[in-house]
Amino acid sequence: MTTPRTRLLAHGIGSQHDLPLAPFYAYAGAFAALFVSFLALGLLWPASRFRGDRAGRPLPAAVQRLADAPATRTALRVAGAAAALTVLLHLLLGPDDPDRNPAPGAVYVLLWVGLVPASLLLGPVWRLLNPLRTLHALLPTPRDPRPLPPGLGIRPAAAGLLLFAWLELVAPAPASSTTLLVLLAALTALGLLGAARHGPDWFAHADPFEVYSALLARLSPLGRRADGRLVLRSPFNSLDSTPQTPGLVAAVCVLLGSTAYDGFSDNPRWITGLQTSPLGPTITATLGLLAAVALVAALYGLCAGTLRLMSRELATPLTSFAHSLLPIALGYVVAHYFTLFVTEGPRTVMMAVGTDNAPAPAPPLAPGGLATLQVTAIVTGHVLGVVAAHDRSVRLFPPARAVAGQLPLFALMIAYTLGGIGLLIA
Repeated sequence: MTTPRTRLLAHGIGSQHDLPLAPFYAYAGAFAALFVSFLALGLLWPASRFRGDRAGRPLPAAVQRLADAPATRTALRVAGAAAALTVLLHLLLGPDDPDRNPAPGAVYVLLWVGLVPASLLLGPVWRLLNPLRTLHALLPTPRDPRPLPPGLGIRPAAAGLLLFAWLELVAPAPASSTTLLVLLAALTALGLLGAARHGPDWFAHADPFEVYSALLARLSPLGRRADGRLVLRSPFNSLDSTPQTPGLVAAVCVLLGSTAYDGFSDNPRWITGLQTSPLGPTITATLGLLAAVALVAALYGLCAGTLRLMSRELATPLTSFAHSLLPIALGYVVAHYFTLFVTEGPRTVMMAVGTDNAPAPAPPLAPGGLATLQVTAIVTGHVLGVVAAHDRSVRLFPPARAVAGQLPLFALMIAYTLGGIGLLIA
């Protein structure tokens, strides 16, 4: 049975097509912000300023010792394992009803959405909380694990992110205990088998939540220099240090495309199409999700191909600018999941501590305030993406072509911005 909470957990903010925001002002404001940013950067930013993982102001030595202390890391491992065990027990022993069982909210809200603020504030926290790493450390493993395949990158994690997006947005019963148990069993089996063969480094390449947290942490002011020192630095420097690893483009396109589909899937015309499709709602929704991811990837691929034509010296156009899509993905996530997190998050916690029929808190913003927050998040994400792309462009392109070389990227940012706002107010 589909309940209101089931539908809410499967979609970030419920109905979003009646937000009281005039389309003209939203589009005009977004275009003006991007255009002014592009002009200002072209005139005032002639050379690269970001230093990646070489930048940062070291934190006090006491803070570093506390963060790296075995006791701290053990405590985090125990906390992650305890939380995972609690969710598992609720799935096995609790009612198969998301209105009375906190497990679906723990997965879709506290984990998936909660990793966003946690990673932005504290860095790649899931690496320390990951219960699969803890379980792997307790199991007997080969002394000489095989090296990871060349070119693997984070492609397995990108596939895992797509699977999770399908489960959240397409699966017929995403909040049922059976569905979540199958998901957790699959992730556990794949994680432990891969780690048994390749060692714990497997998780940094294949665990979707660990890679998700690590990508979000590229926008955190807390990071580590190349020498391992814990530092505070501009998030742009952290973003600039994003490894150009295989699968980076796929992972970011999955994040962008799935969030875009989340917005589109609530459109009344799309819902009608699902209900009347001769293929059935699940197959049609799956094709819609894949089409959204493919469209995002195709637009970025077209941009990268144009960059390659403009500068034959640019050997890796796909990965060279993929980091500039991360702020955009973050903006989309904030726009679509803010309300879900601040309403269903506390309710999930209340259910976990034993509160029966825990009411959902009232939305923190009126419709007008929510619309403003959503558009601001999307536009801010794109402006940050323009800044990141500009700095990389003036580093890679000859000075005479640095600004012109950004035109394909600027056109891509405009397309993504208009599409993102269109999904909010259409």
